[in-house]
Amino acid sequence: MKEAYENLLTRRSVRAYRQQQVPREVLAQIVEAGRYAPSGMGRQPCVFVVVQDRQTRDLLSRLNAAVMGTDSDPFYGAPAVIVVLADRTVPTYLYDGALAMGNLMNAAHALGVDSCWIHRAKEVMDSPEGRALKEQWGLGEQYEGIGNCILGYTAAPAAPAKPRREGNVIWG
Repeated sequence: MKEAYENLLTRRSVRAYRQQQVPREVLAQIVEAGRYAPSGMGRQPCVFVVVQDRQTRDLLSRLNAAVMGTDSDPFYGAPAVIVVLADRTVPTYLYDGALAMGNLMNAAHALGVDSCWIHRAKEVMDSPEGRALKEQWGLGEQYEGIGNCILGYTAAPAAPAKPRREGNVIWG
């Protein structure tokens, strides 16, 4: 119990990765944790696309950078990414997808893998190139990009946690 709690308090977003690939069996465990995230009415609207091949990873990175108007790597060199999409016909899809992203990142940390949530999955997946990827993955237009969970092993020590903001807990 204490270990799970400590995991939640010590996870950090990593923004510099080594090229060492995360083993497939570890990625499978991370994805399984995402699949077990709570969802409204148990509908489970999320789909998890695990990308390890360099060509697709780099395409996703370029498309994401284009949304920002830059040519830098928004995936910070991470060798793996899990694209979380959710069926937008489900009323709670956005919240369900956010919970799935949280489970992915917390599970990764528990398994010794570093991560970061990279936004702009919605814009990328709604672009012509993103729609082509969804079609390639067998997903219909109802699937909206929620987030990109980049995964790998840090190239630098993680920074300590910033102090928590005061005044954001109200006991009623």
